[in-house]
Amino acid sequence: MLKGHRTIIALPNGIAYVNTTGGPAMAKGGTGDVLAGMIAALIAQNLPIVHAVVAAVYIHGLAGDMCAEQLGEYCVTATDIINMLPQAMKEIVYWNS
Repeated sequence: MLKGHRTIIALPNGIAYVNTTGGPAMAKGGTGDVLAGMIAALIAQNLPIVHAVVAAVYIHGLAGDMCAEQLGEYCVTATDIINMLPQAMKEIVYWNS
């Protein structure tokens, strides 16, 4: 996985995913730890590793985008992202219904 403006998830079989959520507001201490915890939590729920990584990266970035919109780019913290996760999940469920 390559974090940056766009997170790239590259698999050993040559397939790569480019995530379009997230941005500079997330360049703060602790946000990567939040992402790691999300990936671990999804794997612990028996999601295949690739699905867990792709889902966590997308949701993490979406929560970060929502925080940036609400709080401003410079004010987002890792805790804000954690607190926004339920709203991000609601957005995904809404889009898919």
